[in-house]
Amino acid sequence: MASMLSRSAILAECLLKNTIPKVCDACEHLTFSNTNDIGKAENLCHDQLVSEKRFILGAAVQKRNLNVQEHISYSLLNEAGIPTPKFGVATSTQEAKKIATELNTENLVLKAQVLAGGRGKGAFKNGFKGGVRLVFSPEEAEQIAGKMIDQVLVTKQTGAAGRICNKVMVAERKFPRREFYFAVMMERAFNGPVIIASSQGGVNIEEVAAENPEAILYEPIDIAQGLSKEQALRVAERVGLGNVKEQIAQTLLNMYDLFVKKDALLIEINPYAEDAFDTSKYFALDAKLRFDDTAEFRQKELFKLRDYSQEDQKEVAATKYDLNYIALDGAIGCLVNGAGLAMATMDIIKLHGGDPANFLDVGGGATTEAIKEAFKIITADPKVHSILVNIFGGIMRCDVIAEGIIAATKELNLKTPIVVRLLGTKVEEAKQLIKDSKLRILPRDDLDEAAHLAVYLADIVKLAREAKLDVSFEIAEFDN
Repeated sequence: MASMLSRSAILAECLLKNTIPKVCDACEHLTFSNTNDIGKAENLCHDQLVSEKRFILGAAVQKRNLNVQEHISYSLLNEAGIPTPKFGVATSTQEAKKIATELNTENLVLKAQVLAGGRGKGAFKNGFKGGVRLVFSPEEAEQIAGKMIDQVLVTKQTGAAGRICNKVMVAERKFPRREFYFAVMMERAFNGPVIIASSQGGVNIEEVAAENPEAILYEPIDIAQGLSKEQALRVAERVGLGNVKEQIAQTLLNMYDLFVKKDALLIEINPYAEDAFDTSKYFALDAKLRFDDTAEFRQKELFKLRDYSQEDQKEVAATKYDLNYIALDGAIGCLVNGAGLAMATMDIIKLHGGDPANFLDVGGGATTEAIKEAFKIITADPKVHSILVNIFGGIMRCDVIAEGIIAATKELNLKTPIVVRLLGTKVEEAKQLIKDSKLRILPRDDLDEAAHLAVYLADIVKLAREAKLDVSFEIAEFDN
């Protein structure tokens, strides 16, 4: 939400100019330029505005779509009849050496298996540079693997915390003559799946879209009819692969088949490369696959492959209590019931000059235990300087919220200032519980006042921490 106002202005200006800018990474929408379809432009504008961090999708269900590591993507592509370099996965230096020996080539690539982009330019916290390295012998594979396995890799996408590398992929190195981009993705702008293709593969497709949008083509797919061979052949022709269009068309058909069978949201191959030594051969050199979490019930084997070490542990913990949590970059922790109210709460925090540290929707059936867990998750973030609780008790009882807040404050010995705004079912009982607790909890009836106070307190705590001072809040009698 931090960039929502500026993004609105940018999009409004683009609508006037009859163009659409690059769509945000959070909602992963396509880039459109110089469109003459103002209606579509307005829809995309709306989609972007309501897609920040996935929680503004109108649903109160947290989206934790499954992303799989590269070696799993390779395996799934191979099963679908799409060739990749030969490879193996190692969790130890000895395994890396063994795989390199079995591949029987002096041209090898060692890749850290971390769910983040920018691995090649990343750096491990032990000082080793690069999560993708060329190696030329089993011994070198063993040595380099030792600097990657069980180490934390920091890339442009991981943030300063980085992500643990538990395994490496050892693969034969391919020498591409030409590189292409192919993807099948579910795209709201087309009301269904679409093929995205470009003759400019091997680089960030968003950069291509920004600098040369004509280099990207889109082929919408009728979900009821599926991808036709005619469509696949047309795509092959348009990216300059007419001489091998039958082969490329089959690859696209295989990609779409995998997309449907596995309930995927994205099957991306970048680059899809022509072999420099045999121009009749093509390989998927890198792949990104994402799957719909609502299909977990029929993709059980696939979802068993989820690597929780690659996910935000606070988000993982939240799902155990049916809490919808997404970490943000601000300093004010939020605990709210209902996605709409949560968004409004974050908006009013922004209005008063603050930044939310998270989106946390406890839903309508949260228990005291769940509220305690919610506070544990919020306060586990060292950036949180104050907490704003905003509850409208319809289904959710305010006294249950109050009990959870009190229990969490006592159990965690919370020193973070808490501002609580409660309204609705059992609100008087809740206020009495808070008053009787004698804890440093600040109740407010007015949301605007509560948000202003939370921002004000966060600023105080921030200044105190910068000065390396401890802040002790005492509440006067009239506040109770």
